Amino acid sequence: MRKICTAAQAVGDIRPGQSIASVGVIGWLTPDALFQALAHRFRETGTPRDLTFYFPVSVGDGMHIRGMDHVAIEGLMKRIVSGNFINAVNPATGQRPEVMRLIKENLIEAYCWPIGATMHWLREVARRSPGYLTAIGIGSYIDPRQQGGKYTARAQDDLVKVKELDGKEYLFYPTWPLDVAFIRATSADEHGNLSFEDEPLVSCALAMALAVKASGGTVIAQVRKLVPRNARSVHAVRIPGELVDRIVVEPNAMMTTDVRHDDTYLGGQLFSGQKPNRLAPGPDKVIARRAAQYIRKGEVSIFGFGASSDVPAVMLEDGAFEDGGLQDYSFTTEHGPFGGVVMSGWQFSANKYPEALIDGPAQFDFIDGGNCPMAVLAFAQIDSSGNINVSRFGAANPGPGGFIDIAYNARELIFTGTFTTAGLAAEASAGTLSVEREGKVRKFVEQVDEITYPLRRNVMERGQKAWIVTERAVFSVAPDGLVLEEVAPGIDVQTQVLDLMAFPPVRVTTPLRLMDAQLFRP
Repeated sequence: MRKICTAAQAVGDIRPGQSIASVGVIGWLTPDALFQALAHRFRETGTPRDLTFYFPVSVGDGMHIRGMDHVAIEGLMKRIVSGNFINAVNPATGQRPEVMRLIKENLIEAYCWPIGATMHWLREVARRSPGYLTAIGIGSYIDPRQQGGKYTARAQDDLVKVKELDGKEYLFYPTWPLDVAFIRATSADEHGNLSFEDEPLVSCALAMALAVKASGGTVIAQVRKLVPRNARSVHAVRIPGELVDRIVVEPNAMMTTDVRHDDTYLGGQLFSGQKPNRLAPGPDKVIARRAAQYIRKGEVSIFGFGASSDVPAVMLEDGAFEDGGLQDYSFTTEHGPFGGVVMSGWQFSANKYPEALIDGPAQFDFIDGGNCPMAVLAFAQIDSSGNINVSRFGAANPGPGGFIDIAYNARELIFTGTFTTAGLAAEASAGTLSVEREGKVRKFVEQVDEITYPLRRNVMERGQKAWIVTERAVFSVAPDGLVLEEVAPGIDVQTQVLDLMAFPPVRVTTPLRLMDAQLFRP
């Protein structure tokens, strides 16, 4: 049977009630043409209805590469299970993505799992096992004794359970079949063999194809180009044609948001030493510089999405990577690149000038195996019990991404973020910090809106070391609570730190150290 077809033909056999899985990491690897075709079919015909969508990572940016936002249509989408959600406000419209509106208005069944679970769960589907068992996430929002990952009132099914084995508690994710996979690669031949030579990530494409085929389903691949059969090295082909049923050619697909193509993401070349645009002076730059002081040469450091990914950028700007110095550091993200420069914003996930790349499930094997001893992660809230929240707060419902796996398995944790948010204005100059306008929202709260990671519990029970780095104060996390260790020059400890916390630190270091004045230089 001829596998090459149009996007409309590829999605034409999808039936009501089926489960659709898709690869995509923000804009990277997003098979956008397939989502557009499915949405168009539904709007034209009213079918297929009541689909379940399984996204190991948020697929698309909700704007120029809309991804899962194409199918965020009431009636088409019944249920979504995702490792995180697109949450950014569109700068052109001021609106959040449609999938977030459906969640906020309780129009769909929405579940959010840690990305480590979404990746590893695919393997269990592929080998037809009962489910995925892990200790990661106990005591967090994914624990069914908390929320079980349910993000809307319509989400009534318990997709995660607690199991005990040899006296220890685990989280258990039962498997269910996946009917269709949307995946994206660079090249395909007529047999369906897929290669990823122009993609900086491969994510869970192979694991998803295996899971869908084990379920008796259909694998649809969107590619940029066709190549002759047997024209590529066997090492270049990452997915064999036996796992691929349909091929759709879309030659104009973007590499990712705002990037048509950039071969510095593909490795095989030395770091040029060219510096990016400077981070704007202010709180974020101070935080990144202070967090960078914890990074050690020769040690694997993993960076999360958000403020934490500014750390490599400021190290680059401040000259840490000059004269081949980048090779002294080992940087990675949850999506599989090793070496090179971690990017921020929409380019987060892939690294520029990488030296190696593994797929998503293998990367979480690497993470869960304790191979990332230093982790730098952002935080949105921390409470009096030492719980961290990044997954749901205020109007934002981004989910945890890889946060939980990374936090649970690192030996040392640096959490970065401003002391307050929503309107904070502060100026760093002449070695001091001055707050011109305080943020409306406080981050040191009595109780977090959602427990993404029970930090103090893991410091106490598992011996982790952790610090909270803000623009005006640095705290260590002790078994009994937060310890204030440093304050910025120019900041009043009582009125600009302690009075803005819903709970007091358990101790203030004596003498209280000043943060290095060099952090506040222009």
